[in-house]
Amino acid sequence: MAWIQIRIDADKTSADHYSDLLMEIGCPSVTYIDGQNNPIYEPKPGEVLLWPQTIVIGLFEASHDMQAVVDYLKTASDAPLKYKLEQLEDKDWEREWMDNFHPIKFGERLWICPSWRDIPEPDAVNVLLDPGLAFGTGTHATTALCLKWLEQQDLSGKTVVDFGCGSGILGIAAIKLGAERVIGIDIDPQALVASRDNASRNGVVEQLEVYLPENQPEFSADIVVANILAQPLRELHEVILGFLKPGGEIAMSGILEEQAQSVADVYAPFLALDAIAQEGEWTRVSGKKG
Repeated sequence: MAWIQIRIDADKTSADHYSDLLMEIGCPSVTYIDGQNNPIYEPKPGEVLLWPQTIVIGLFEASHDMQAVVDYLKTASDAPLKYKLEQLEDKDWEREWMDNFHPIKFGERLWICPSWRDIPEPDAVNVLLDPGLAFGTGTHATTALCLKWLEQQDLSGKTVVDFGCGSGILGIAAIKLGAERVIGIDIDPQALVASRDNASRNGVVEQLEVYLPENQPEFSADIVVANILAQPLRELHEVILGFLKPGGEIAMSGILEEQAQSVADVYAPFLALDAIAQEGEWTRVSGKKG
């Protein structure tokens, strides 16, 4: 089926208004995208955050009367309507989406592979992971920084905490790299579902435990990975460090370059910090507990 979309320039205040108007006129799909380079990272479950400049996209069947849509939006809005109509090519969109994901190698021996792709190195450490409901497929720089760090560690027989586990990618990779036990913790119940599903796909479900913070048991770990954001890393440093045994090692990401020093300063009294690693605008802070 062929489609046509209308792209509307909006902001945090008007985006919902345009979305409501589009739905009222029969639009089957409305989405928001960033109008400039102002990314928002991992809102809390149920929370909808909009960008200062937001583009509202309404998708219609190509046969729809788009002039009627434009006229309705103009009459129902106080501000001038800034819009663009775009014809979309008729494609197999599922196949198009799948073609965008390829196996990715991290370090010398770790691969993250979509389940529908051939595994490039069958004898390497391969994690099968499909893009899904929870953040974390290996394509984002923060995940990549943590995966590269894990690949360099001796995880044999170790207990690992994946704090903010998302899709479970870091915990599953740790198990495949030799960890004996992984505890995944996340505030989003859907992340726990995604982590269990991905662990099952990789045959490691018995070694991965997942919990909401209020349900987690008492334990201590040899390794902690926390790929969340700078603010919770700072605010929750006592909680995060409390998981780690003396002599244990930790890697933290989700940290922009300009935030790295403030995170390092919070952890410096408790850790012997390594050099801060960087990939693009993102950084990883790691260290060893005294």
